[in-house]
Amino acid sequence: MDLGPCPQSHLPRYKELYDAAVARGESFPQITSEHQRNIHMFITDMDRKIAANRRRLDQTPEEMEKSNAIMRDINEIGEAITAAENEMEKLGEQGQVEESLKELAKVDALKAERSEKEKEFQILQENSGASGHQKLRVCDVCGAYLSILDSDRRLADHFSGKMHLGYLRLRELLVEFEKRKQAAPSHPRHDTTRRRSRSPP
Repeated sequence: MDLGPCPQSHLPRYKELYDAAVARGESFPQITSEHQRNIHMFITDMDRKIAANRRRLDQTPEEMEKSNAIMRDINEIGEAITAAENEMEKLGEQGQVEESLKELAKVDALKAERSEKEKEFQILQENSGASGHQKLRVCDVCGAYLSILDSDRRLADHFSGKMHLGYLRLRELLVEFEKRKQAAPSHPRHDTTRRRSRSPP
């Protein structure tokens, strides 16, 4: 599973220090908590996609055609936004401020149009009816569409793919985190503030 470059900085030296500290048995609750939150976010987003894909399978042919048309519109608008942003940047570098501002207004208008299309698509997904004769199913791990007519080889290729294995590992990590949480003893908090505030005898 390739999520692209991480937006945070990871200096090699700090990573070496962290790995060495973990090897010595030191714990970093804040880093662990952030790690768990990020994984939970990925799984939540994927579960939302899985639910949406399952709803799409319940669509009638007419609804499916309309959904595909809306998705094409959304993709075309996205391409237009990218082109306008590139043009805006180019004009800005050339010092053509007025023309650059016109492109900015164009970008804003396109984004508003895309937002309306996305709302229309969401409403269609939520109100779709069942067609009842589908030959597809949705993978409950990574959200991919699988055909019930796929050969064993194609299914094996899917289950050994990077995307499927990546999300499978994330789901396994969430289970591991929960088990550790349940197994960890609860330590009473010490009132160090009160001890520090006492006057020496």
